[in-house]
Amino acid sequence: MRGGILLANTLQTKYGKITISKDVIAAVAGSAAVECYGLVGMASQKLQDGIFELLGREAIKKGIQVNIIEDKVSIDVYIVVGYGTKINEVAHNVMERVYYNVQKFTGIPLDRVNIIVQGVKVVD
Repeated sequence: MRGGILLANTLQTKYGKITISKDVIAAVAGSAAVECYGLVGMASQKLQDGIFELLGREAIKKGIQVNIIEDKVSIDVYIVVGYGTKINEVAHNVMERVYYNVQKFTGIPLDRVNIIVQGVKVVD
């Protein structure tokens, strides 16, 4: 709470205030994203020399950036898709699943979910 204003990741109930950290929001978003067909994995947020880093299952939160500006929450999801899949379909499915799951499990209304495709990988 800043200056009497509730932040976007804070819910007020009749019993008190619930604040959900950015890490928890990122964990929920990452778990939702990796369930989607066509997604090879989460990518690191920094692309160096055109090379992406594919993150392991234990580091999925690192592929998520949660932004809280005033009363709006937005999420950036950095992904790697499988070669041969429709990139826009995979991205759209990830976007919808992340949006739905974060709102369902945290109760926090999202302003937007941005999908950043960092690369395409040939899957064995």
